[in-house]
Amino acid sequence: MQSSRTTADAGTAVEGFGGAALFTIFAIVAGFAVEWLTAGSGIVIPRWPVNFLFLAAFASGIVAVGLGMRDRPVVAWMGGIPVGLSLIVGLALLSFIGGFLPQDPAPAGSMVARLRLNSIFSSWPFAFVAFLFLGNLGFSLLWKTIPFRPANLQFILFHGGFWIALSCGLLGSSDLQRLVIPLYEGQESGVAYEMPSEQPLRLPYSIYLKDFEILEYVPQFALYDPSTDQVIDEKSRMVPEVRKGARAVWPGIVSATVLDFLPDAVPGKDGNPVLAAEGHKGVPFARIRVELEGQPAVEQWINGGGPGINPQFFPVGNYFIVIAPGQPKAFSSSVLIRGNDGQRRVATLEVNKPVDFQGWKLYQMGYDEKAGRWSTMSLVEAVNDPWLPAVYLGFFMIMGGNLLFFWKGIKKMEAA
Repeated sequence: MQSSRTTADAGTAVEGFGGAALFTIFAIVAGFAVEWLTAGSGIVIPRWPVNFLFLAAFASGIVAVGLGMRDRPVVAWMGGIPVGLSLIVGLALLSFIGGFLPQDPAPAGSMVARLRLNSIFSSWPFAFVAFLFLGNLGFSLLWKTIPFRPANLQFILFHGGFWIALSCGLLGSSDLQRLVIPLYEGQESGVAYEMPSEQPLRLPYSIYLKDFEILEYVPQFALYDPSTDQVIDEKSRMVPEVRKGARAVWPGIVSATVLDFLPDAVPGKDGNPVLAAEGHKGVPFARIRVELEGQPAVEQWINGGGPGINPQFFPVGNYFIVIAPGQPKAFSSSVLIRGNDGQRRVATLEVNKPVDFQGWKLYQMGYDEKAGRWSTMSLVEAVNDPWLPAVYLGFFMIMGGNLLFFWKGIKKMEAA
């Protein structure tokens, strides 16, 4: 008798998962059908406050249906584990497509564009599956919350945090702003640009760029071929950093040894380099001794050149020995941020080290790469995500649920 009951339960579970899988597949296929019929138009998430009102209405609908129709078989099935697991697999599959295929513009009319495979996270199939999963998760969360039992707290924290983080992350994405602010030394700007449209937007604050600084690695020797406009590193046994005593050898062509090196200098009145004065930017100078096969050694100053400083090379047949500038090691902007409400803040913007100001995160983004270390322009990225606190709340709830889960496990081990 017991064996027959177990077999029946297993069969019911298989049928439940089979129906849930078919339901998920139908949702995905229906989403792609909508994309195909609308030529890959995708879904446009409304901005504040419409997205908030939609989320509030959706949550209210879950509460009303979950409490008022809990005994209906369809509602109970929609909030069941088989549907939830099947929808999670569906979201994982769509996310895999988004990670595997480039999410870049595709030719209009192509299958990739019509099915919106190149923008899967703003497509109808992803929206359908995410919407249904939030409904499933909302029902199960509601039924564990009402009536409340302390034993369900871990479930409520984990799944409630997951619901908040996912829903706010999806619906709040339309309010996320990523703007680029071009700044110039000695000037103030309160205008940013959306990318890639380059539409200007007025900010609720302005930024004054006091100084932009670049730190570079030590420059290197290079043998330059003007006919191809390329550096021929492959012919060198070693292309060392330019420092006193360093030696570079190009077999069959030339060798060069650094006799003296000035990392920051300017040409003097006699043509020889002198150290740059404080507050001025010079260029690297190296005095090298060049040894050509069958010829006496020759000594000469060379430099990489810069604004107002002509570069100096050493000619070797059809090539030139040059100083290749060092790669940027770090760059930063010293700024004064002024809010429209009078708030002020002095800060240094660095890469991956955001500065918070009135809900905005300001990042050092780039500079004028053609000008290099003489750049007077700094590119700052401004990010504003008003839904981020809600997403963080969801994450903290998930962490709280996990901690409670481990605490319960430790208590059970101690009791055992």
